[in-house]
Amino acid sequence: MTRGCTLRPGWNPLSTGLMVLGFIMFWPLGLAMLAYILWGDRMKAAWAEARPNLENAMRSTPFGAADFGRTGNAAFDEYRTRELKRLEEERAKIEAMRTEFDEFLRNLRRAKDQEEFDRFMASRTNPAG
Repeated sequence: MTRGCTLRPGWNPLSTGLMVLGFIMFWPLGLAMLAYILWGDRMKAAWAEARPNLENAMRSTPFGAADFGRTGNAAFDEYRTRELKRLEEERAKIEAMRTEFDEFLRNLRRAKDQEEFDRFMASRTNPAG
């Protein structure tokens, strides 16, 4: 069994040594290492729980539209709604064009690879040529 020297939360020789070295060199580093030793496992679990929620919040609405409430000016609210819808449609068109272009590039690479392969096979079967 191979044992690596990895840094992990808890009282082990590596983390203890780094904590002492941190206090000697610059006390906030030692304090940070002490916090990691004591609460490192909980921090990792808390981050694992919070990450999906943060990702969902970031992509929940296009352009953060849900963050804007009604202003009280009906004409402006309608204009903003129309513009956001137009921008979302434009974004969808651009995304579709990007997908088509990616497919075009894939086909182009495939054709180039096929041509190189055919040339290789031809030179292999005809070594004198």
